[in-house]
Formats: sequence, C-alpha cells, structure tokens
Amino acid sequence: MRGLIPILLAVAVAGLAAAQTGAQTADPHAGHDMSAMGQTAPAKPAQADPHAGHDMSGMTRPAQTPASPPAADPHAGHDMSGMNRSGTRTGAIDHSAMTHGAMTMGQPDIPTSADDAGRPARQPTPAAASSGPVHAADLYFDPTAMAAARQAMLAGNGDVRTTAVVIDRLEAGFGDGGTTWLWDAQGWTGGDVDRFWWKTEGQGSGTLDDAEVQALYSRAILPFWDLQAGVRQTVRPDLEDTTDLVLGVQGLAPHWFEIDAAAFLSTEGDLSARIEAEYDQRITQKWILQPRAEVTLAASDTPEIEVGSGLGSLELGLRLRYEIRREFAPYAGVEWSRRFGDTRDLVEAGGGEGEDVRFIVGLRAWF
Repeated sequence: MRGLIPILLAVAVAGLAAAQTGAQTADPHAGHDMSAMGQTAPAKPAQADPHAGHDMSGMTRPAQTPASPPAADPHAGHDMSGMNRSGTRTGAIDHSAMTHGAMTMGQPDIPTSADDAGRPARQPTPAAASSGPVHAADLYFDPTAMAAARQAMLAGNGDVRTTAVVIDRLEAGFGDGGTTWLWDAQGWTGGDVDRFWWKTEGQGSGTLDDAEVQALYSRAILPFWDLQAGVRQTVRPDLEDTTDLVLGVQGLAPHWFEIDAAAFLSTEGDLSARIEAEYDQRITQKWILQPRAEVTLAASDTPEIEVGSGLGSLELGLRLRYEIRREFAPYAGVEWSRRFGDTRDLVEAGGGEGEDVRFIVGLRAWF
C-alpha cells in the first residue's frame, strides 16, 4: 500500500496539469506581424487527412471529368476605356455612326392626314390581281350554279324587302273655330336602298277641306337620308284640284330631328315648298314629348287655292304621347297655327281664320 500511494499522487498531478494546458490554448498567431495582411481573412489551419495511415493500394480512384476550358470573354477586343466597373459608360456616346433606317420596318402603311413622307412607298396593285373573273369561285365551280347560290344568299341576308305603314297623326282639334280633324300617314315597300313610298294627309271641319296623296320613288343617298321624287294629287271640294311633281328629301338629321322637306311644281307652273320637322324627347320608356313644326312657302300667288307668295303658314305643336305599346300610342297636346301675308288675306276673304289655337287629342300607330 505504501508503494501504491506515491503512484496515485503522480497520476493525479499529471491529470491536473493536462487540464490546465487544454483550458489555456495559446493563439496560433500570437507574436505574428499582421500589419501587411490588410482585411484578408486568416487562413484556416489544414485539416488532418481522415485516411492518413490507411492502406489505399487496393482502392481504384474514379475517373475525373476534365475541367472545362474557360469561356471566351465577350468583350475581348472592345474598347472599354470609357466604362466603369459596373459596365456603365462614363463618357458621351457617339451616335454619328449609327443608322436609323432599320427602325422604320415595323411602321404600318396607314394613310393619315399627317405628312406621310416617311412612310414606306406604296406598291402598285399587281395587274394579275384584277385579271381574273369577278368571283373567284367561278374558276373552280360552275358559274351558273354559283350565280344562283349568290342570288339565294343575297335574298336571305342582304336584299331584304320590308313593308310598313305609319299613322303619324290621327287627331281631333278643339278651338274657337270649332272642331277640326286631320290625318297624316305614310308607308313604304322595298329594300334598304330603293323603295316605293306613299304619303297621304288631309283635314276638315265638319266636311273635308282638302286631301292629298303622293306616290314617290325613294332612294337612299346617305345614311339615314332618302331622296324622293314622284307626283302629288290634291283634292279640294271647295277649290281647284291640283297635280304636282314632287322632289324632296326625308331622313334623320343630327340630334335625332326627323325632317321631311319637299318642293312641288304644279302643272300650271306654280312652285311651292313644305318643310316638316319633329323631335321625340323621351321622358320615360313610355312617355314621349314631341315638338313639331311645319312651314309652307310659295314662289307666286295662286288665288285659286288660297296661296300667296312668300311665307304662307306656320304651325307649331307640342304633343305628349303614352306608348301602350310601341306600335300604339295615344297622345294629347296643343297646336298654334298662323297664316302670313297674301295667304292670310286670301284665307280670311274666304271665311277662314288667319290664326288659331287648338287643343288636340289623337293616336299614333304603325304596323
């Protein structure tokens, strides 16, 4: 036992010395001059080879892929003197050698009101484009069969025939001159361009004062506008009947004014004109307020039918209608009329009124 105690003491002292040495590891760079190193990170100590001491003679090393050659510098040979490190040119760029001819290749060839000197030149239409038949299908199919097919398509889709009857005014008026009544209707049959158009209107107070019928050829000359020509026959039980040639226009003016204007040349050489204008002011989907004006003029005096030269008459009316259906609408309103100049003198000499105000009720319908 006495010999074992010194041995144990020696082992304990050696262990304490080893522990103290591990706790106070010296800095591997202590005493080294680091002033020339700058901010370079210290090199890591070399790690021990995990296979050191192993017998590797029986092992085969896998084939190694040869390293790829370095890629060619895309800027090799370029003058980079004016470039900074980020690739931005610091000096002015010289555009003198640049051409802009290729920049016009995507420009559309669209005629405009601007100066088009910079547009590409328009190439003429090749002569071969118009050298064939009017219809290219006739080159491959029987022309007679194709003509019949085109006619059937035109009848089914383009050459649509329509017929309509519009009773614009069918009304009674009440005023100082007693009760009056009148009708004003028109209609047509035909296509979108060419139509046969008829018009009729008349008025009376107890008995018929006058009535007229027009038969017209109507042709569309502009969108919403027709040129009309034909004849008019006017019947007057107390005055002379007249027959006139008619030339007029009818259509929809800007802001939705409906215009009907015509000139009349009688068989006696008397020239007159009449202009009517209407406007539908929609208040609701059912209620429509319609102001209306009518003016007559004449180039010469015609005492036989109580017409004087110049401005003959003016009518201004206001009608409020309710569309029970679009095709059936009763209305009520007021209308003021006045005759002027020689026409007024002739009417009053015949027992008529030179000026009149009437309250009216009526019906507008179409089918």
